[in-house]
Amino acid sequence: MQRRINILRNLDWTTIFLYLALVFMGWLNIYAAVYSEEHNSIFDVSQRYGSQLIWILAALVIASVILLVDSRFYFVFANYIYVALLLLLVSVLIFGVEVNASKSWFHIGSIRIQPAEFAKFATALALAKYMSSYGFKLFRFSSLSTIAFITLLPAGLILLQNDTGSALVYTSFIFILYREGLPHWVMLFLAFFIVLFIFVLVFNKFVLLVILFGITMLLFALLSQKYRDSIRFSLGVLGLGAILYGASEFFNLNISLYYLLLIPLVIAIPIALIYAYLNKIRLVLFLLFFLLSTLTFSFSVDYIFHNVLERHHRERIMDLLGIESDPLGYGYNVNQSKIAIGSGGLMGKGYLQGTQTKYNFVPEQSTDFIFCTVGEEWGFLGSSVVIIVFVVFLLRLIRIAERQKEAFARIYGYGVVSVFTFHTMVNIGMTIGVFPVIGIPLPFFSYGGSSLWAFTILLFIFLKFDSSRRD
Repeated sequence: MQRRINILRNLDWTTIFLYLALVFMGWLNIYAAVYSEEHNSIFDVSQRYGSQLIWILAALVIASVILLVDSRFYFVFANYIYVALLLLLVSVLIFGVEVNASKSWFHIGSIRIQPAEFAKFATALALAKYMSSYGFKLFRFSSLSTIAFITLLPAGLILLQNDTGSALVYTSFIFILYREGLPHWVMLFLAFFIVLFIFVLVFNKFVLLVILFGITMLLFALLSQKYRDSIRFSLGVLGLGAILYGASEFFNLNISLYYLLLIPLVIAIPIALIYAYLNKIRLVLFLLFFLLSTLTFSFSVDYIFHNVLERHHRERIMDLLGIESDPLGYGYNVNQSKIAIGSGGLMGKGYLQGTQTKYNFVPEQSTDFIFCTVGEEWGFLGSSVVIIVFVVFLLRLIRIAERQKEAFARIYGYGVVSVFTFHTMVNIGMTIGVFPVIGIPLPFFSYGGSSLWAFTILLFIFLKFDSSRRD
C-alpha cells in the first residue's frame, strides 16, 4: 500500500494532465471528423469514435500496469523486449494482412495490431541499455556501428512492409546521439545533405555541379585564406571548360554542359593533390573528399529517387517541392487538407460544423489528416492552442529527461522526445503542405488503437523511470 502511495506521489502529474488533455481533444476531433446524424452518440462503439473510447480506456489500464511494474524490469529485459518486437516485425511479413498497400498488420478478430508502432519504444529501450552500459564510448567505430544496427534493423524490416513513414521515424534517434555528445558539425553536415537532397531534385546536374564546386572553392578560400590560389584554380577549371565547350561547338560533338565542367574537375584533382603535397595543406584533401562525397551522394539520390522509391512517393515529394502539381491526383489529399484548414479562418466554423471534413472531402481525415479537422472547426486560434499544448508537452519531457540521475533513464527519455517530436512535426507539417505525405499518426489525436497504445507505453515507461529516480 505504501509503495502505491509513493508511486502516486512521485509521478509527474503535469505530464499526465497534458497526456489526458491531448487524448481527450483527439477523441473529440475523431468524433467531429466522422460524425454523422445517424450515429450521433459519441459512445457508439460501431463508429470510430466509440472504438477510440475503448482504446483510450485500455490505454489507461496499460499505463496503470506500467506504473506498477518495478522500473528495473525495463532495464533488465530491454534487450529481450527489443528481440521480441523484431520477431513480431518478421512475423507480420509472413502472417500479416495488407492494408493500404502495407503488409504491417495482424488481424486478431475485429482488432488490428501494427507491430511497427510498438517497435519504437523497444528500440528506445535497447539504445538506452547499450549506450548506458559500462565502458561505452560514443566515438568508437564499434559503438556507432552497433547503434546504427540497433536502429536500422527494425527500420529495414518496416521498409520491407512497405511502410516508409514508420521507418523514417527511426531517423529521429539521431537526437539521442546529439544529446550524448555528438558534435555540432555533424548535425550541420546532416542538415547540409538534406538541403543537397532537395537541390538534386530541383536543379539540373550542371547547376548542381556549379553550386558544389563553388561551395568547395569558397570553403578553401575562407579556411586557408589563400584567396589568390582559390581564384586561380577556379579560373583554370572554368577556362579549361570553356576550351572544351569551344571544341565541342567547333567539331559538333554535342557534349552536355555537365560533362564540360566535370571533365576539367577530374583533370584538376591530381593537380590539387600535388599542390596539397608541396604546400603541406591537409585542408585540400578534406575538401576533395567533400566534393567527391557530395557528387556521389547526388548520383545516389538521383538513382534512388527514380529507381527505388515508389511512384506515389516520388509524386508527393515533387508536389511538395513545386516541381510538378496535380491537385486532383497525387496532390489531392494535401490540397483538400489545406482548403479545410484555410476555410476555418481565425475562429473556425464551430464544433461539428466543418463541411470539408463532414462531407469527406479530405481522405484519412480521422487518422493521418486529423489536424485538418482542428483547423477547419477550431480555426487558427484553436490550432495554435493544440500546437502550444504539444510544445509544452515536449518541453516538459525534455525537462524530465534532464533531471534523470541514471544515464539509462535520460537516454530513453530523449528517445521518447525524439519520437514524439518527429511524429508531431511531420504530421502537422504534411497536413499544411510543408512536409511530404508519409502517413504517420499525430500522437494521441489520430484514430487507432496501435498508435495510441504504443505512444502510451512509450510515455509511461519514461514516467515510471522518473518516479523512481529518488530510489
